Amino acid sequence: MTAPSSSFDRPRVRLKPKANARAIRHGAPWVYDNEIVSDRRTKAIAPGSLAVLEDEARSPLGLVAVNPNSRIFCRMLDRDPDAVVDKDWFAQRLSRALALREQLFDAPFYRLIHAEGDALPGVIIDRFGDTCVVQPNAAWAETHLDALSEALAEVTGVSTILKNASGRTRALEGLDDASDVLRGDLPTAPVAVPMNGATYMADLTGGQKTGLFYDQRPNHAFAARLVAPGARVLDVFSHVGGFALAMLAAGGGSALAVDGSAAALSLAENGARESGVGDVFSIRQGDAFEVMTALVDEGAQFDVVICDPPAFAPSKQALDPGLRAYERVARLAASLVAEGGYLGLCSCSHAADLGKFRTACNRGIGRAGRSAQLLHTGSAGPDHPQLPQLAETGYLKALFYRL
Repeated sequence: MTAPSSSFDRPRVRLKPKANARAIRHGAPWVYDNEIVSDRRTKAIAPGSLAVLEDEARSPLGLVAVNPNSRIFCRMLDRDPDAVVDKDWFAQRLSRALALREQLFDAPFYRLIHAEGDALPGVIIDRFGDTCVVQPNAAWAETHLDALSEALAEVTGVSTILKNASGRTRALEGLDDASDVLRGDLPTAPVAVPMNGATYMADLTGGQKTGLFYDQRPNHAFAARLVAPGARVLDVFSHVGGFALAMLAAGGGSALAVDGSAAALSLAENGARESGVGDVFSIRQGDAFEVMTALVDEGAQFDVVICDPPAFAPSKQALDPGLRAYERVARLAASLVAEGGYLGLCSCSHAADLGKFRTACNRGIGRAGRSAQLLHTGSAGPDHPQLPQLAETGYLKALFYRL
């Protein structure tokens, strides 16, 4: 789908008088449904359509993608209301993102597009060598997927492009959950990803999200610095062995990975073998809270314990129970850390800001009867750039303590 050549051909949506047009002018990327003058014409705009956003005085603010069925009614695409969203438009943004990643990383394994942080709202693209996995999590991106895919192949030179339609965000946009192969052939085996001295196995078609969590790369590296030769490592909510494999690559003596997914743990075992540490890597499948409770009852102790749970507080409504869950994780995990050992606690819940998350963790550590030094606060890597005007792009928090 090619956008009209002029803003005069496009539908127009207008901010209410009390809406904060200044915030939009200063870079805020979203306009909510309660900030838009709503009438039958506005409500009839097809999800994923492009429109010109106007302020109260009908002055244009830019080109937006519209979804009347979403709480986020408008997503800012371009400050130029006459911009044409086609292959060349996508290629310009993709090229800018690629230049940054090629400066930061020696190998083509990274997040290429981090949604609003890379000026492509609602779009996630992770690169795994010759394959890119696209998550079009907004209606406009689904509508323009052909142009995006064509530009992606042209800019990166990859031969395979997959569409991953999993996740709650697409449902909020009224989109389906049908994944697809957009270019090339469906991978028949996991992809080996080198990172922090270890090898990770990423399932690009059946794994969680796009297959691997690149955002934790710098936090894996920091955790590896905490490992003394022969250290005992516990990696809870390990997925494909993220922290455990990095710490073993740094000289850890043994690592136990805990996760509820048998498939993820199988990939972690494969990664351990590929990394040459299979003989000191073990797994334990089960509910993380139950496994940690059992380990406490067994009197187990570890030199480094890392917990990287899923988003316990994915929304404001889930904030209070989510913070209680983070506190419980901290309490159980702190009980498993040997004297003088290290504890890493992570959160990917954007609704729980750093202050609230840190308070919950500190409370849990205290309830375990431990005292702590906070050594380091980490976030996502630079291939997950933050848009300063959108807190959601800075969702990841990692706290490292010495107990």
